[in-house]
Order: sequence, then C-alpha cells, then structure tokens
Amino acid sequence: MVHPHDIHSSLEPWTVRIIYIAREFVKKGHQVKLVYFPLKAKKNASYLLEEGVEVIPLSRLFGPHHFLNNIFKIYNLAGWADLLHFQKCFYHAAVPVVISGILRGKPIHYDWDDWELKIFEVSTKPSVFRNYLRFLIASLEKILPKVCDTVSTASERLRTECLKLGIVDWRIFESHVGADLLHFNPNISKDTVRKKYNITKPLVLYLGQLHGGQYVELFIKAAKRLKHELKSDVQFMIVGDGYMSGELKKMSHNLNISESIIFAGAVSHDIVPQYIAAADVCVACFEENDVTSCKSPLKIVEYLASGKAIVASQVGEVARMLDGAGVLVPPGDDLALACGILKLLGDDNLRHKLEKSARLRAEIKYNWTVTAAHIFSAYETAIKHHA
Repeated sequence: MVHPHDIHSSLEPWTVRIIYIAREFVKKGHQVKLVYFPLKAKKNASYLLEEGVEVIPLSRLFGPHHFLNNIFKIYNLAGWADLLHFQKCFYHAAVPVVISGILRGKPIHYDWDDWELKIFEVSTKPSVFRNYLRFLIASLEKILPKVCDTVSTASERLRTECLKLGIVDWRIFESHVGADLLHFNPNISKDTVRKKYNITKPLVLYLGQLHGGQYVELFIKAAKRLKHELKSDVQFMIVGDGYMSGELKKMSHNLNISESIIFAGAVSHDIVPQYIAAADVCVACFEENDVTSCKSPLKIVEYLASGKAIVASQVGEVARMLDGAGVLVPPGDDLALACGILKLLGDDNLRHKLEKSARLRAEIKYNWTVTAAHIFSAYETAIKHHA
C-alpha cells in the first residue's frame, strides 16, 4: 500500500484512511507493507506500527535521483506483494507503483478518494508552473484508472467519472470513508476540552483543514449571524490548520466575532474524539461544486461515530451519508447554516434523537471494517482478472 503523504503529520490528517484500511487487513490475517512520504525525513528504515503494519518511509524531495530511487525501492517491495495498492494520483507515489506493477506483472488497485484536479484548481493561484502541474494532475487522473486492474471510489460522482473514462462497471468498487468505532464513541467525556478552554456555553464545532475547498468561511459567517442577528449565546470552535488560517482569523476579527471563536489549530488524530465530544452541535459546511460533489467527508463519519447532532450542507455524498441522522441545509448558505444550528440548540429532543441515529449510522455502514471489506473485494477481483 502506498500513500503520497505523511501518515504521522497532523497537517495531513487524511492519511488516516490508508492506516485504518491497512489495520483492518492485518486483523484479518493479511500482511501489509505501507509506504509513505514524510514531510521531513526522520526515519530511513522500515518499522512496525503498533497494529502490526510494516511502514516504509521514502523521500519526498524533488528531482530525478529521488524519483528513480523511489521507483527502485517500490519495485523491490513489489516482488514480495500479491497486489499493489495506491491512494491518490500524485506522481511521486502513483507512477512508481504503476511502473513496478507492470514490470513485476502484479495486479494494481487505485483508491480514488478525491478529485485532486479540482482541489488543486481551487487551492492555487494562476502561474506558468501551476499550468504545468495542472496538466500533470489532469493527465494522471485520466490515465491511472485505465491502467489499474480495479478502482475504488469514495463517492458516486467519482464512480461516474470512472465510467466516463470507459472503466467497466465490474472494475469499480465503493470505498466511502469510515470511522474507528472504538476511538470515536458517544461515551467520551466532554469535560477535558471544555475545561482546557474554559467553555461554559453551548459549543458548536467545525473540524477540518483550513485551506481551499473546505469553506470554513461559511462557518464563521454563520457564527456571526448566530451571535449578532439571532442573538444566540454560543461558543464556536475550529479544529484544524492550513494556509488559510491567518486569513480566517482576520475574517473573524473583521466580522467582530473573534472573541466567540476558538481556533484550536491542528491536533493529533488521537485526541480529535475529545474535541468532538465537547461539542453540542457539529458542522460540515460546503458549497456546491466539483470538489464537494466528489467528497466522502471524513469529518461527517467521525461526527456520526461520536454520536453527535450534525448540521451539514446538502452536497454530493452528504445526504446519503446522513440518511436522516442530521440536519441538511442548502450549500453555500450561511443563514441557513445558522438556522440549522439554532434549530438543534433549541430542541433537546431532536438533538438527542439525532445523536442516537448518528451512532447507529456509523455502526451499520460508515466504519473502516465495512470500507476495508469493499476494497478487499476489489483486490480479489483484480487478482482474479489480472492478465
């Protein structure tokens, strides 16, 4: 299994996906080697995670020497494996896997969890270098599904994009995000985080990265409406970090809401459940576009598993994920978002009902055991039909 990012960095929390899937396979008695690319080189040799997954760090540095060296290392690992799995389309990870799989004659599985081209477009500014990178990402996202034996997609929209590329239906498998049902659960005390930040009011939480494609500004605008227009005495918290952090703090100051918003910054995934537990209402707000239509948001399943009342924008997979276990509001509408939050804060019976429904939704479908089972079915198909 190969992931292009750093599984140990709180700045790249989306890497939990591949870690949890790898853990599920180890639980079933399979052997897994997980290759990742640390932001800063700390280890050179492979080592074991506590869960029994062998992890191997490779260089993330630019240049032909590093790229060729990574190809050589993955090629050697491919000789041991029955199947090669990679997540995302980034060249420094995806290309070495595909080359190694072809040369070794091994089946290859592509876990397509986000439309990276669209995320890149909303997260970068125009330049000549940007045009080059855009062309590279667009080309890889078109080519990779075609050259791999099977593809798993995290949303119906990505599945549709696969079909548009000519991928036959039986090669495409669902792979929505999941939550760790033990790590995230309704029994975690809310007091730890509330005491740390001296929170005595109802708390509304936003969890996620602070960069383009996340739409945290909608949350801040909704906070302003709740405080200044709807006169609700509420505390807000934003958990996460990113390049837009300074801009968002400035925005909250300009809207005269900064005293009511706690920017907690990036926190370790190990303690994220404590922050969710502290909240009375959890928010997942989005606009309607190509990025959000493809997402299977991790924050939503972690809210579900924690048994929280959720207000979410109705885009992409969100309605299917909640299936009634939350309040849906129109995308990009901060007033609707504020009213949805106020509805839950003002109705204890509704909030408690949704909390129970949320946990049940995670137990039935949105957990890593279910996701890993789908991906393992893709592996079996890839091995069976590999030419």
